[in-house]
Amino acid sequence: MPYVDTHCHLDHHEGLSVSEQVERARTAGVGLMVTIGTDMASSTQAVSTARRFEGVHACVGIHPNDAMEASDRVLEVIARLTEEPEVVAVGETGLDYYRDHTTPGQQAAAFRAHIDLARERDKTLVIHCREAWDDCLDLLEDARAPERVVMHCFSGDVDVAKRCAEHGWYMSFAGNVTFKNAADLREAAAVVPDELLLTETDSPFLTPHPHRGKPNDPSYVPYVLETLAEVQQRPLAELEATVEANARRVFALPAAGAVATA
Repeated sequence: MPYVDTHCHLDHHEGLSVSEQVERARTAGVGLMVTIGTDMASSTQAVSTARRFEGVHACVGIHPNDAMEASDRVLEVIARLTEEPEVVAVGETGLDYYRDHTTPGQQAAAFRAHIDLARERDKTLVIHCREAWDDCLDLLEDARAPERVVMHCFSGDVDVAKRCAEHGWYMSFAGNVTFKNAADLREAAAVVPDELLLTETDSPFLTPHPHRGKPNDPSYVPYVLETLAEVQQRPLAELEATVEANARRVFALPAAGAVATA
């Protein structure tokens, strides 16, 4: 079973080309990747990148820190991109109160627009939430979240994990779950139902232990899965198969080994 990186920024790495990252990932056994857009330009590039490599898919949207750019014209471009077969998700969108690049009002308006788009196009919604969990979950409930939701780089506590699980929202863990000071995050990961668990790198950011200090890339996602297997007390191979099945289900991808028919 291949490893899965449900959230990476292949076009953001300053040290490795996309081809080099994909090659490293495949050598490490990573068979499925979703490369993420954060604005109009990077979303367009994500689609182009996904088109070039088998096993790479795209997510398009406007990051909450760039929400001031989510004009009607830009959102129209994002909507058109969702029609491309490489696009499996809308995002990353959400709320970020850690940084003040945009106001909460700007973020909420862009967030609602992405929610509507994902629901209308039957796409997965990929959420970025940082220090805004109550508002983020309240808004998702109020705006009628689409059927498939991924909490990217999950950073909530046990109560947040349980609330997400009640809705059937997937929780994706990145390299920070391996950090020595992340005991609370590992405690939250331990209560996530295995059918809602995902892995990611958020590369080139959040490089997992023991490679902290280096740029991240999808080849490091096995370290995330190894940590999750420990906290969930599950055999690694078993959890690997579960996470791959979860990723294919949440992004509406064919099951492993499935043969497309005309």
